[in-house]
Amino acid sequence: MNQVKENNTVKVNYTGKLSDGQVFDSSLGEGREPIEFTLGQGQIIPGFEKGLIDMKLNEKKTITIAKEEAYGDVNPGLIQEVAKSELPQDMSPEVGMGLVSKTPDGQEMNLVVVEVKDDSVVIDGNHPLAGKELIFDVEVLDIK
Repeated sequence: MNQVKENNTVKVNYTGKLSDGQVFDSSLGEGREPIEFTLGQGQIIPGFEKGLIDMKLNEKKTITIAKEEAYGDVNPGLIQEVAKSELPQDMSPEVGMGLVSKTPDGQEMNLVVVEVKDDSVVIDGNHPLAGKELIFDVEVLDIK
């Protein structure tokens, strides 16, 4: 029987949860599609790819991914306080608001407002799932 190997292109349905059971992403929602990708190209977090290796066509499995194989630890250096005067004048920052900043080399960086103070805001450039163990329920739909 066909099994998932390195460099295969696979199509999978998935539901991603946190250790408390909270669902953060799923291919099963309305208007959603299974994901298709080639293993070994760095398109998906390492723990997800490793968990698919040797799965068979139509097999279902739960993969638990340690933070080191997902989005890593929270990097305190990516949490910074910024004066409100440095933000666009028409912006009213709120906790949870997403911002985009450009690095000196022109790359875009996604940030989230985590605290609003009188004269400043605290922003976090970490991936929202950094520092978390992830649990995925997966089903292999196709192996090429």
